[in-house]
Amino acid sequence: MNADTALYFPPDGQARCRWCAAAPGDATYLHYHDTEWGFPVVDDRRLFEKLCLEGFQSGLSWRTILNKREAFRAAFAGFDFQQMARFDASDVERLLQDAGIVRHRGKIEAVINNAQRCVDLVAEQGSLARYIWRFEPAALDKPVPATESEASRALSKDLKKRGWKFVGPTTMYAFIQSMGLINDHALECITREKVSAARKAFQLPVS
Repeated sequence: MNADTALYFPPDGQARCRWCAAAPGDATYLHYHDTEWGFPVVDDRRLFEKLCLEGFQSGLSWRTILNKREAFRAAFAGFDFQQMARFDASDVERLLQDAGIVRHRGKIEAVINNAQRCVDLVAEQGSLARYIWRFEPAALDKPVPATESEASRALSKDLKKRGWKFVGPTTMYAFIQSMGLINDHALECITREKVSAARKAFQLPVS
């Protein structure tokens, strides 16, 4: 770990965000940081997947969830919310027996509920992406260490009003960071400029 607490230096010697140090030597974790975290996302299924996985992460580490991501995708129909919305009590029991995922009844029932709420939201808004990107903060590219923000509180409040579960402001802040609504990479992180370029080229969903 470098003396600069915002940075982590893996064996390749290139600066990464400090949170990468939570899994030193884990190539999957580093790849996620370098190629996914913070890059803007417009695909509804990927957005919904991340909303679900952030909920499952509550009380756990992201490394745990990331290592189980393929098992989650298999168990939850690739996070196709239209299909998940039709899950019933038998699916809950099936999922509770799946050792590849986090077997927490409340979280499993929450993501099924959220799939149903997502179907309603897409019918109203046109897409999940159109809805989510309304919460993009006005201040874009200055990383500030935080666990929640005005945008994450607003998103959390609105989703809860719509009946979503496990969408607290801290969980939504992690979602906003990871899906590229802000660029929270450390100033000297090697991925920060790549994310900035991706954000500049990004086309907002059409209302």
